Amino acid sequence: MSSYDVIFIGAGPGGYVGAIRAAQLGLKVGCVEGRATLGGTCLNVGCIPSKAMLHATHMLHEAEHNFATMGLKGKAPSVDWKQMLSYKDDTIAQNTGGIEFLFKKNKVDWIKGWATIPEPGKVKVGDDVHEAKHIVIASGSAAASLPGVEVDEKTVVTSTGALELGKIPKTMVVIGAGVIGLELGSVYARLGADVSVIEYLDAITPGMDAEIARQFQKMLTKQGLKFTLGAAVQGVAVKGGKATVTYKLRKDDSEHTMTADTVLVATGRKPYTEGLGLAELGVEMSDRGQIKTDSRYATNVKGIYAIGDTIAGPMLAHKAEDEGMAVAEAIAGQHPHVNYNIIPGVIYTHPEVANVGATEEMLKEEGRAYKVGKFPFMGNARAKANFAGDGFVKILADKETDRILGAHIIGPMAGDLIHEICVAMEFGAAAEDLARTCHAHPTYSEAVREAALACGDGAIHA
Repeated sequence: MSSYDVIFIGAGPGGYVGAIRAAQLGLKVGCVEGRATLGGTCLNVGCIPSKAMLHATHMLHEAEHNFATMGLKGKAPSVDWKQMLSYKDDTIAQNTGGIEFLFKKNKVDWIKGWATIPEPGKVKVGDDVHEAKHIVIASGSAAASLPGVEVDEKTVVTSTGALELGKIPKTMVVIGAGVIGLELGSVYARLGADVSVIEYLDAITPGMDAEIARQFQKMLTKQGLKFTLGAAVQGVAVKGGKATVTYKLRKDDSEHTMTADTVLVATGRKPYTEGLGLAELGVEMSDRGQIKTDSRYATNVKGIYAIGDTIAGPMLAHKAEDEGMAVAEAIAGQHPHVNYNIIPGVIYTHPEVANVGATEEMLKEEGRAYKVGKFPFMGNARAKANFAGDGFVKILADKETDRILGAHIIGPMAGDLIHEICVAMEFGAAAEDLARTCHAHPTYSEAVREAALACGDGAIHA
């Protein structure tokens, strides 16, 4: 029987980061993972492989649409699908192998297999039982199912199957207009598929600032994606390698069908806690299947903690990473803090979409007095030179104090640009603080400064 200070169950972004942080703080650490490689959903079948595919297909788009304008003449490249998947797999291998190296470097034991917690202080993996003063559940999430839709990962797929298709489909229906559906939908649209998106709500990307969502839908429509909003999917039937999606329009309850080579089910994710034995332990759960924890990630059962997708909050890899570090520090006797008001969200389409803090809709609902500073990328010299002038930066600030309350970006490198505003908000900065900070020229980041200036006397280049 091995004995540890802490065992993390799951080696995704929350588990592996938490394990490394705990080891750095001098604790003896084990991390249980049943996959053949470390990194969880994110590195193996989620964030990383999808970004590789987004990058590859964006390069194809540039070659087809912008190279000739820049004087780069010649035939646009053809798609070698097998090689593109190989590139994606190599990207995964480099990242998962990197975590294995970090485990060895930090003396974190990889306990290979699937875990059960037979009692507090003990973790069973296979026939072996390991003792641990602290157990952290970081088992992540799984794709949420939809009534009447049976996933086979061949014709009807989740994001996992969508990254492993045998060939590029001619037609694809995406169920759900959230982050996963729009990212993978845009990948296949660039590869030549006819992509239709069906969404239950009346707008795409639920929870996003409404102005950004409207602009985003227009851009994606221009790229070839078709949208059917306010539609409830009733079921999917597969026959002869084709899938027929049946849905009802909520406005009039009329029934319609749509046929495609591939159907991508992208209706969100749910916590994955199967097989851990939590019910037998008496661990408190929410109605949504999430593990209930206190501010230090402790459950109601002494010595058992939970982080990441298994608990409340956005299912984001970086949120899980922050919680992994925080729970490790708490177990080590420190006093960590995660600021949940400043966790950015990013959609890695082209253009990218990023947000942090409050939306206009939230501020209106709170009755808060605010001001808006906006700047279009069309006024940014770098963006125009790079065929990236679509979109804008939008900063929301308190009307009286000028303190930044939220920011929303749709445009080039939005996922990177948002962090300047995250740091500013973490330190309680005013829009004027951003506006008075020198930004290098020519960079995309100048658009952020201009939006901050627009919160005051006005932007210079608009």
